[in-house]
Amino acid sequence: MKLYLKLAWRNLLAAGLRTWLNVIVLSFAFVAIIWSQGLYRGLSRQAAQAMMEAEIGGGQYWHENYDPYNPLTLDKAHGLVPASLAKLIEEGKATAILIVQGTLYPKGRFFPVLIKGIEPRQKVLLFPSKYLETSNPDEIPAVMGSRMANTCNLKIGDTVTLRWRDKSGAFDARELRLVHVMRTTVQSIDQGQVWISLDRLRKLTGLENEATVVTLAREANWAEEIPGWSFKSLDFLLKDIDEVVRSKNIGASIVYIVLLSLAMLAIFDTQVLSIWRRRKEIGTLMALGMTRSQVIKLFTLEGALHGVLAAAVAAIYGFPLLSLFARKGLGMPEVVDSYGFALGERILPVYSASLIAGTALLVMLVTTIVSFLPTRQIAKLKPTEALRGKIT
Repeated sequence: MKLYLKLAWRNLLAAGLRTWLNVIVLSFAFVAIIWSQGLYRGLSRQAAQAMMEAEIGGGQYWHENYDPYNPLTLDKAHGLVPASLAKLIEEGKATAILIVQGTLYPKGRFFPVLIKGIEPRQKVLLFPSKYLETSNPDEIPAVMGSRMANTCNLKIGDTVTLRWRDKSGAFDARELRLVHVMRTTVQSIDQGQVWISLDRLRKLTGLENEATVVTLAREANWAEEIPGWSFKSLDFLLKDIDEVVRSKNIGASIVYIVLLSLAMLAIFDTQVLSIWRRRKEIGTLMALGMTRSQVIKLFTLEGALHGVLAAAVAAIYGFPLLSLFARKGLGMPEVVDSYGFALGERILPVYSASLIAGTALLVMLVTTIVSFLPTRQIAKLKPTEALRGKIT
């Protein structure tokens, strides 16, 4: 095997520019696959982390009538917090959220909104709920996301009228004072929402001790079945993110296939040309006692070494490039802020040993297969005809 490797390596380097062009194209495909896969992994992890910290914690219990995609269900999507969940809330392992439909009237305009009540002293979520505390019983402090505040043209200290329906269906309205504008990548707690104190919202609507969603802390290992409530695991709550990343991966796969196809086509043509130009050499090797299978192994090994060289070349320029990219990240344009996806200003890619090893294995495997295909012609070759420079 050592002799085959030495001979294959010598023949590969002897091809000169043709070899290095194939290697460079293949290295581009190598780096592109690792770069894009790391980017999508980073996107998925960053979005999931942001949602777990700010919205979904370690899982949620939804009232049986609650459907976040159907606002018509909100009138009945609330109920008394079960005793088992109430105990978790007292222990600081969960927090309750009440959701009510309302209408906001900022500066002569109106916007349908979701009024969400949350406990100001909760520690389950990284949410600025502490700003909702007040000692003035006549004041209703409110928190909005930056997108919602910009949509309504409101800033900290402004007052705005909010209207809602209580449990009897009667309309009521009060003035809110915007006390904090939060910047968050999680749009599902920002756009179209107004946050006030849970106790105050319960009193305003008459829904004492009721909630729509109970969010568990990430360290709370709890998933018991509770009548009237359905547990939503992280897998369920993060399903949308997984679907988006999966669809992006499918789109990126087209680019992978194009890059690999170009590289494999170049290697295939190189192998065909090499066999045709070296037919006398093949005949000589066979005349000296080398079997057809051994000659095929030699040429296949030459082609497979393209993958080894490509990995080495990719490491030379790819490692510093990807390392810099992992530190700096990819800046996102402002337009993605309206996509409804938990993306920060920069996406930091995530690379792993399994990703690099898997990509290297894929490239090596495909290169070896493509290198083998043209060599099958050698099996039909007669040594005497090869020595005369003929291939049938």
